[in-house]
Amino acid sequence: MYFTLNDAKMAARTLQHNLTATEATISHSRALEIVSQQLGFTDWNTASARLSTVNPGTGSPVPVLRILDETLAREFYLNYLGFNVEWELRLEPGMPSYLRIRRDETILDLSEHHGDGIPGTVVWVPIANAATFLADISRRSHPRLNPGIDHDAPGGATIEITDSFGNVLRFCETHD
Repeated sequence: MYFTLNDAKMAARTLQHNLTATEATISHSRALEIVSQQLGFTDWNTASARLSTVNPGTGSPVPVLRILDETLAREFYLNYLGFNVEWELRLEPGMPSYLRIRRDETILDLSEHHGDGIPGTVVWVPIANAATFLADISRRSHPRLNPGIDHDAPGGATIEITDSFGNVLRFCETHD
């Protein structure tokens, strides 16, 4: 996996935001220094110079899933499936929310905005081991879900889970 300059800047903003939420504050420049060291650089100037030369070409697409209730979405995606919020945006109180979430290499955007995605979307998510993934999510209960593995699915062992908004996630074991 490679990091771009924008990834490093986003990580610094997320670090600064998360620390502020715990009443520990640091400057943005200090957050940039911490992130650069986490990426193996001696300082931000070195990281900035090296990361700005990375040319990843076309990036991976990020599906936008329509959600109708942020609380239900957080319960499902964060508490049950184990995703983490990378960043979130709400222009002002009472306005729709937009969240970017990640679990390992899987990134999804969740949007309450009308016109962003259509409820009922299907997303195929590659996983290394279906049994391990199922064991992980089964440690956390969900009031309406009890998923299983379809070992005869065409793409490989698959766990299909539908969120509260009709979006279907197909976690499919891949074999390289």
